[in-house]
Amino acid sequence: MTRVRRVGPNGRGLIINISRKFGRTAVAVTGAATLVALAAGAAGAASSQPRAAADAPLKLVAGSTEVTLDRYPDGGVLLDLGTHLVAGKNPIEVRATRKSYGDPIVASQLVNGKAKALPAGLVTDFGGLAKFLHLTVTDAKGKKVYDKDRTFCLNGEGSRTRPDAPATSPYPDGCTANPFTLGAVWGLQAGWSASTVGFDEAGVDLPVGKYTAKLTVNKAYRDLFKIGAYDSAVTLKVTVREAANCGHDGCRQAFAKAKAKLAAKAEGEPAKAAPKPHAQRPTGKASVPKGPKPDLRSLPAWQIVVAPGEAGTPSAGRDFLQFSANVWNAGPSTLVLDGFRQKGKDLMDAYQYFYDEKGKEVGYAKTGTMEWDARDGHAHWHFTDFARYSLLNAKQTEVVRSQKEAFCLAATDSIDYTVKNANWHPMNTDLHTACGSQGSLSVREVLDVGSGDTYVQSLPGQSFDITGLPNGTYYIEVAANPEKRLFESNLKNNVSLRKVILGGTLHHRTVKVPPVQLVDAP
Repeated sequence: MTRVRRVGPNGRGLIINISRKFGRTAVAVTGAATLVALAAGAAGAASSQPRAAADAPLKLVAGSTEVTLDRYPDGGVLLDLGTHLVAGKNPIEVRATRKSYGDPIVASQLVNGKAKALPAGLVTDFGGLAKFLHLTVTDAKGKKVYDKDRTFCLNGEGSRTRPDAPATSPYPDGCTANPFTLGAVWGLQAGWSASTVGFDEAGVDLPVGKYTAKLTVNKAYRDLFKIGAYDSAVTLKVTVREAANCGHDGCRQAFAKAKAKLAAKAEGEPAKAAPKPHAQRPTGKASVPKGPKPDLRSLPAWQIVVAPGEAGTPSAGRDFLQFSANVWNAGPSTLVLDGFRQKGKDLMDAYQYFYDEKGKEVGYAKTGTMEWDARDGHAHWHFTDFARYSLLNAKQTEVVRSQKEAFCLAATDSIDYTVKNANWHPMNTDLHTACGSQGSLSVREVLDVGSGDTYVQSLPGQSFDITGLPNGTYYIEVAANPEKRLFESNLKNNVSLRKVILGGTLHHRTVKVPPVQLVDAP
């Protein structure tokens, strides 16, 4: 299952779990539980190849030697071949990090607790292992119709492939990343599989017919993980057929659903249940003990564009600077907030809880309020004063402030899963449970260590009204915990600035967004 960013009607930068949270190709393959048996059968048929090593650290396996794929008139073919990487007797774990946005990403494999650096160039971003696989598709005449490298995510959809494999996997749910992610953990549990599917956004234009597909692990990774020739390639027969029983609009919708399923297959299954709040308000003397605290940090803004106000609304005829903003928790302690309703009011008292090194709750403090937001597209409880967004002029004086000042906290983005106590399976990704309903007596909002919460400021009032501002240099300021209501381990890293340069004329305004060191994410 994957997480895909969508902009909700409330301007929230949601990570939506397609076909799980957003709701979740047509491939004729068997289930993952039979992968090993099928691979053994395929091995028997290919007697001319060298035998697979019994203790191969990784092997490429096909669920079936023949697959059938649907061709959609409005999208083409989604190349889900039902192929998987399977780990041997030991897990495969890779960690990718960068010290700052001015440093390149470096990656290491953890072997018996020790880091073994990966060759430069194998990891170019936080989307997974670059150019891990090579897929070639040839038609019935032997002509290549598809010939590309593919990135591989060790954290993709997985399952146990043998009865003695561990019952669960500790690794994160996918390889999605924010443009300002600092660290990622990718892993494949011993005896588990990960789908090698590549998510082709637009599909591949293959006519109806017969094809042969060959998937191969590229040499750099064969050498790195010591994958033998037999275990590093699979060949399948592919039949492409017209998608059945759908008219023009029906096929468009069917293709969208197929894309969602394919994207879901490329990722893992995130936890859905949000932590439950305490049954009642805390009792006893409030205290802020020494020990671990959350460390809230703001990322530079991105997805920065100029957009006109919507016709027929009060914002019509005005220009707005839209952007996305994220505040994340660098730990080492989780931010946990409980809200308890004031009698007869759409208002809750908010409490922050504190935990010792072992995770035991050891104190609490009242830390502001939560308010019910009844507006269309919201309809949930917001914690006030979690972040503040301002547009500063060249002298870094505030000229416009966003009206967005209240938030429903949730772990929407993985920012750095290599920090101490990072939670690789954040539990509050479902906003429907994390943010309550109008009748809720209490809610719990959590920002896990290593994760951040993104909001997309696309609505008038939340975005910056730049109609009357002169052209020139400005800065988007994202400030975490602006009123210092929350207790943190460090209050000196709460503010980020992103330089923007406004130009153009009224209703034709432009914005240039210089890179942040090596990160070019306008």
